[in-house]
Amino acid sequence: MEDCIFCKIVRGEIPATKIYEDNDIIAFHDIHPATPVHFLLVPKQHIVSLNEVEPDHHPLLGKMLWLAPRLAKEQGCTDGFRTIINTGRVGGQEVFHLHIHVLGGKDRLPAMIHHS
Repeated sequence: MEDCIFCKIVRGEIPATKIYEDNDIIAFHDIHPATPVHFLLVPKQHIVSLNEVEPDHHPLLGKMLWLAPRLAKEQGCTDGFRTIINTGRVGGQEVFHLHIHVLGGKDRLPAMIHHS
């Protein structure tokens, strides 16, 4: 995708503070971190969202989830972290290229959903 910001990062057209990269996945710090540790795991293959995942994406998704705790620990999240995959407009997705947010820090993260 020519205009996708994550595809541009993958191609090296836009700089990012990378913490991991292999043939399939790139991980980099979020430019607007919500917590002391906030990075993104992004497949190099352009997949619009979780809604567009196909059966042949299983190994890639598994690898992303396998990497999340390892990279979180390397970044200092030794006592837990949160993963978020925003999917679609209603789900809060802003960049339409599948990605996993990994968030953590020193303190307990606030509740995601408040019950009424």
